[in-house]
Amino acid sequence: MNEIMTKEISIEEMIYEVRGVQVMLDSDIAKLYQVEAKRINEAVKNNPDKFPERFSFVLLDDELKSLRSKFSTANISNMSRYNPRVFTEQGVYMLATILKSKVATEVSIAIMDTFVKI
Repeated sequence: MNEIMTKEISIEEMIYEVRGVQVMLDSDIAKLYQVEAKRINEAVKNNPDKFPERFSFVLLDDELKSLRSKFSTANISNMSRYNPRVFTEQGVYMLATILKSKVATEVSIAIMDTFVKI
């Protein structure tokens, strides 16, 4: 039970507001799913019909700059060549339908619960 509460707290800290919607960074989701961020982005690239912009989008330069300045805890690398992709609650659910692992399923449920809680 403590593990679930700890996950919810850390997940809650990984949810940001961009463009008026709550989102999670690809790197944070990858960390939770225990995969590399490039695997998350490959899933989107290979299934573009499952990720309309209201489910997932790449941050614009000004959005990235704003996010970095507002949230020092954001897992945003200054060294990345690309702006991070973010996922709404629906985008996280769609990822779960593609990344079929036990960890992905458990984490997706915890993420959904956290979005609802917020």
